[in-house]
Amino acid sequence: MSILDRYIARQFLINVIVLFAILFSFVVVIDVSLNFERFGRVATELATQHEGDAPGFLRRSIATVLVVVNLWWPRLLQLFNFLLGMVMVAAMGFTCSQMNRHREFLAMLAAGVSLKRIARPVLLVALTLTTLQLLNQELVIPRIAPLLTRDHGDAGKVTLGSSEAPLAADGEGRVFWASSFDADKEILTGVFVLERDEHRAAERAISAESAVWRDGGWDLTKGWSTPRGATDRHDAPPGPVDRIETSLGPTELKMNRFQSYRQALSFAQAGALIRQPGQAKDKTERLERIRWGRVSIMMSNLLTLIIALPFYTTREPKNMVVQSLKCAPISILAIMGGVLGASAIVPGLPAAIGVFIPVMILVTVALARSTSIPS
Repeated sequence: MSILDRYIARQFLINVIVLFAILFSFVVVIDVSLNFERFGRVATELATQHEGDAPGFLRRSIATVLVVVNLWWPRLLQLFNFLLGMVMVAAMGFTCSQMNRHREFLAMLAAGVSLKRIARPVLLVALTLTTLQLLNQELVIPRIAPLLTRDHGDAGKVTLGSSEAPLAADGEGRVFWASSFDADKEILTGVFVLERDEHRAAERAISAESAVWRDGGWDLTKGWSTPRGATDRHDAPPGPVDRIETSLGPTELKMNRFQSYRQALSFAQAGALIRQPGQAKDKTERLERIRWGRVSIMMSNLLTLIIALPFYTTREPKNMVVQSLKCAPISILAIMGGVLGASAIVPGLPAAIGVFIPVMILVTVALARSTSIPS
């Protein structure tokens, strides 16, 4: 990297860090101001449980700060992934505006350096940040997924806890219900399973005291089957059942319980669910859109950066506010189009291909826009 490349890359990276710091601070401060009493109440309860007596003002204040940090540090890691595309475009705009104001573009042109040179360090830093986003999504977010499901009343907790497992169907047509599902130990209690025939009529009921997930199925404790409906009792007599092979595992149950848990799956975890035997087609397509849609969004962010760059690389000094007003709607449309297109269902196309339609469109626009950068 030349001195010019290092200078542009450093300015761009500094602007990215500053923008993230401002946005993160703004989001956390607004949330704390709206939920200060809840944070204080949770902090008091935790401090009382730990110390045994009511905390004083200083201890309560420190506990409140720790509760806020405990709730928000995993959320900020996920927020980084959501905001990276928009922040990179804004940071590029600030970087180019600073260089334009200081007449550095004129100096580059006078030295015979094309303004297209600006794109190289900007894209190198953007690729590095996108790689960091990918590592965060694949390695960090899945590990802290339980922390992302908490609300303000759960601050300080590190487990998902237990709750009733509502009715859920697997790929074979069975319907599962449990009085309790321990999402941390992945154990079902008070299990009831209804098996159905091809006409969705009840065929057999299975009840069990508890069930533990192992190798693609639930191992039942005191499992017992009972024929239902028009099933011939001589063909399917009542009897013990030790195991049920099914595609409905603990991860599926967690996704049913926590809507945000689905977005915390890594590429490998989503692929493992897709490969499970008997997985329903609609669930498979949804998981395909999630994992390939992330790749599409990352590519859309980089292409949006290329589309936005010509607005700020001008030979003569211009009003950057006006340029930003021109750039903002196009950049927002490109980024939001990439996000919405990655989650939309395209009839007749596999999910792994349909999510890349926004990328195909943005590639064409980016190629056309890149030729408008002054040389």
